[in-house]
Amino acid sequence: MSLFYFDIWDGESLVVDEEGLDLASRRAAEIEAALSLADIAKQLEPFDSSDGLAIIVRDASGPVSRATFIGERVRQVN
Repeated sequence: MSLFYFDIWDGESLVVDEEGLDLASRRAAEIEAALSLADIAKQLEPFDSSDGLAIIVRDASGPVSRATFIGERVRQVN
């Protein structure tokens, strides 16, 4: 098991995870980040942040991956 931290960037500020989660692998941390990002994105007002939303996954040695959500308006073509 390894300790992974999930820092949240909302396009304007960074919320640093001070506690972390003890997970079996880097892949498990990537899955956790993707699921967490989806949960956070569901709670956003549409297009709340034009700079997107990201979770930066890090371990004791530094960043290991990043999950990013970018909302884009879809233009309707008539």
